[in-house]
Amino acid sequence: MNNKTAILIFANSAEFEASQKPFQSSKPLFDALNKQTIKVVSKTGLPYFLCSEKNQTGSTFGTRFTNAIQSIYDKGFENVVTIGNDTPHLQTKHILKAVTQLQEQNVVLGPSKDGGFYLMGLKKAHFNPETFIKLPWQTSILSRSISNILRSKNIKLSFLEILSDIDTISDVNAIIDSFKSISTTLKKHLQGYISVEKEILTSQINAIDSFLLKLSFNKGSPLHLHL
Repeated sequence: MNNKTAILIFANSAEFEASQKPFQSSKPLFDALNKQTIKVVSKTGLPYFLCSEKNQTGSTFGTRFTNAIQSIYDKGFENVVTIGNDTPHLQTKHILKAVTQLQEQNVVLGPSKDGGFYLMGLKKAHFNPETFIKLPWQTSILSRSISNILRSKNIKLSFLEILSDIDTISDVNAIIDSFKSISTTLKKHLQGYISVEKEILTSQINAIDSFLLKLSFNKGSPLHLHL
């Protein structure tokens, strides 16, 4: 089984992630997440491939993801376990459990709390690129849609535990407060990120307060204000 299974890390560089996520100081955080993901994957002993924005092909997320999975099958593998880089609680055991479940199941999903998934294990025989591209990617109904499609086709599906990925600042807070295991290094990066974000927010609030205070002392016409 193992010599037929490869891991696909479908994750962008820290620089690109920082430009896409609604955060202001996230590059160090995603750099740490990328390193943590590689570390977790390396411990499985399975071959793995990293597909970032530098080698993805396609104009949409669905197309890029589909092409990335197909590229692994084209290398001769029969099974792919694909993950991202934004799930701090992802551990080696989750990946190995997916590999084990693929021995008897056709698809394995590690669902995210936001309705997507942090892991998908998929046998080549059940990979349909046309259907895959059309899935509601990056929406809250993704996992449910996949489940419905597979069940309608009587394709065996199993689930891993639900984990949280990072899309918003509140996600970071929730992950820090969670009782689930997380590496000390990554936790420090998460806490440091929150600290920086709070400083930025405080600075912005103070700047707005200062601006409004100046306006309140200006008794002339608004036309004379130099903004």
